[in-house]
Amino acid sequence: MKRIHVAVGVIVNPAKKILIAQRPINLHQGGKWEFPGGKVEANESVSQALTRELFEEVNLVVQSTTPLMNISYDYPDKNVLLDIHWVHNFQGLAKGREGQPIKWVTKEQLPNFDFPEANSAIVNHILNTTL
Repeated sequence: MKRIHVAVGVIVNPAKKILIAQRPINLHQGGKWEFPGGKVEANESVSQALTRELFEEVNLVVQSTTPLMNISYDYPDKNVLLDIHWVHNFQGLAKGREGQPIKWVTKEQLPNFDFPEANSAIVNHILNTTL
């Protein structure tokens, strides 16, 4: 199986809340919550992909990102490489531009949401980090 390279943003606003979005039901891991992002296209850096995806998905214009961690995860039907970045520097009002629900939550609220298995290491890292 081909490994899918995904740029993921842990977006933190000035109130120290984190943006999460619910995956559409018809997609892989549909109905679960995630940190926004998307596939890295050919000839695109992770930062470029994340900037493009966050504008397309949640209407945010990213000024800069900082690498957080990488996760390689094998689902039974798909292999993913998650390239996760912190996003503190952005402009715009977040909205689900593809009709997906979004929420700003505290890091303490993250365990209350159903995330894909590959995201558990991200949630654990955030819980043990000062925002």
